[in-house]
Amino acid sequence: MAPHDNLIQHITAVKEQQRSFENAFQSVARMILGGGFEKVVVNGRTTYDFKIFRSGRKHTIGMFDEINSFVSYVKDAAEGGSSKEMAFVLVGEPGNGKTFFVEYLCSLYRSFLSAPHNRRYTFRYTGLNQLEHYGKIKLYDSQTYEDPMILAMNFFEPAEENRRFLAEKGGFSEGELERVYGNYRPLGACSGYIWSEIRDFCGGDLDKMLGFVEVIPVPMSESLGTLTGKYPAKDKITSSSVDLLGEESIQRLLYISDTNNPYRFDLRRGALARVAGGGIHFSDEIFKNKKDLVQVYLGVIQNRAIEMDGFKWPIDTLIIATSNNSEFNRFLAEKEEAPIVDRCRICYVSHNTNYRLQEGLTSYAIGSDTKTTLTSEPLHQDPNLNYAASVGVVLTRFPRSEKLTSIETMKLSAGEIAGEKSIKALAEVIDTLGQEPDITKRFGQKGLGHRSLGRAVQLLVESSETNEGRCMVAYDVFKTLERVVLDYVVDTNDRAKYLEDLKVAKGLYRERIMTEMFNAYMDEPHAIRRDVMNYVNMIIGIDAENLGPDRMWKYKDPQSGELRALKIDERYVKSVEERIGLKTEEQRDSFRTSIRKIYGQKISMDPNYDFMDNLELVKAITEVRLKSDIAGAGSLIGALANRTNEENQKLYDRMINTMLNKLGYCRTCAQKTIEYFCTQEDEN
Repeated sequence: MAPHDNLIQHITAVKEQQRSFENAFQSVARMILGGGFEKVVVNGRTTYDFKIFRSGRKHTIGMFDEINSFVSYVKDAAEGGSSKEMAFVLVGEPGNGKTFFVEYLCSLYRSFLSAPHNRRYTFRYTGLNQLEHYGKIKLYDSQTYEDPMILAMNFFEPAEENRRFLAEKGGFSEGELERVYGNYRPLGACSGYIWSEIRDFCGGDLDKMLGFVEVIPVPMSESLGTLTGKYPAKDKITSSSVDLLGEESIQRLLYISDTNNPYRFDLRRGALARVAGGGIHFSDEIFKNKKDLVQVYLGVIQNRAIEMDGFKWPIDTLIIATSNNSEFNRFLAEKEEAPIVDRCRICYVSHNTNYRLQEGLTSYAIGSDTKTTLTSEPLHQDPNLNYAASVGVVLTRFPRSEKLTSIETMKLSAGEIAGEKSIKALAEVIDTLGQEPDITKRFGQKGLGHRSLGRAVQLLVESSETNEGRCMVAYDVFKTLERVVLDYVVDTNDRAKYLEDLKVAKGLYRERIMTEMFNAYMDEPHAIRRDVMNYVNMIIGIDAENLGPDRMWKYKDPQSGELRALKIDERYVKSVEERIGLKTEEQRDSFRTSIRKIYGQKISMDPNYDFMDNLELVKAITEVRLKSDIAGAGSLIGALANRTNEENQKLYDRMINTMLNKLGYCRTCAQKTIEYFCTQEDEN
């Protein structure tokens, strides 16, 4: 490609849509919306889940409301709304995924821009040594990576000539010109200054002028901070506006004899110029910066330009920042800083409150690589470890409420059944808490974050018990979580609340162990699930007209579509309901009606729905089966705890065998789990 054809070829490629010319907001919006989305229900409200954030090995989990806020902000800015004069600021507690989200977005954007159609281009002036007073400087690259189309729109001084130039050389129609001019901005101070010198030197001759211009792709190197750049808050002494805007370059002053030339400023010394060509600027902990630096941000956010000594360089940048609650509150308290907050779209980021999704975050904290002990032997993971850790941290994130217990809140947050309580109750609780002026009192704003969970996992791995037994036992994670609470949580009330929450989590873990023990006893991984579905099918068929004296009921299984026969055992049904605490006929009827209603709603949507999220029911069925199945030893606990006779020892060995071969335990966690099951600890 000959250099003087370069600009014309670029204009033609834009006209034929082989290359794109759009601002940063339009690019990001196109990237997100092009990935598609689906509707999901979160905490009782319908919202959108954008698929692009759910791809890749380590992707964003949860953050539905925050991502929706961000997408609507970008979309509004892309459509020319007021958002284009604002920065997007994520405010929240440490360790809830703010920085991870922004860095993930930047990596998505980089891979999006690496596709040929989305590549960003800029221009270079060559042959500057033909002009006077540039010394040995032969080349000039646009300091703010301006698009060649910006040069084309400022090619001649009269605006009409530029429109004519684009229409003739690029073949743009009037409508297409309107669309292109929607992103018009003047050339930056130095590009404009040098271009006017080139124009004068060539006497306005179009072909000669084109000989000075070369179109080049914007470098994509992440380590150079181009297209996506991060500015971390520094301390008061070392930070200065130079880091953001740039400064006068001594080196250039040696060559440039014209003191009015704005090219004497080196903008690439600052972080903003490197992302000014349609990039993303990420300001980490923006309010930790000293005041004059935040004032610099105010100018940049509002005017979208780098300004120095009266010179202006318009920029095209999406500015995202993060801040923690305490810094932000301190900043808000200073009333004179109001204009800055006014220029920010604040998005309060809460912790993840869905324990099902938390399991994904917990697996990030545990790590995907095979773990080993200090002696380099493989380290096993208890199959309940992820559940125990996830429930432990999620429960600390729920504020106390009179309407819902923490377990009910946890289940409703994950979209599960919580007895009589409906999702509406949770939505009301969230709305009420949303009225709190103190952000930290709102739903999901306080609690153990991802870093605290990471610390708990580290403590678990380093403990001698874990190394000796070569297994990360689930019950031990509660001890390490307690240690983290005691060591890192400063506020006394918070500490007391978190320790209470961990007790509740232990109770839930115990119920899970009951189920596991029953499955191990029955020598089948899904024994309890089968019994739960049997109970559900029995109460559906209990009043059926075609029941004979043998109490056999035929029904069609929604999962396989086959016809099944089931013997309705009323004694079993009643004993389950007694365990739940339903004494009278009315209570039983109302409970059965609610189960049938859930069955009707869920099975039509998901034929594999198995009622295993209904903890109350699962617990009752587990207990009924455990207590009734082993009449000889009085109970399974008795049989496992007292292994003096041969029969009990055989039972113990058989259960250990099932746990090792079918349920994913190792010898250490199998024995410890049975030991824990035999104690009376943490019974709710």
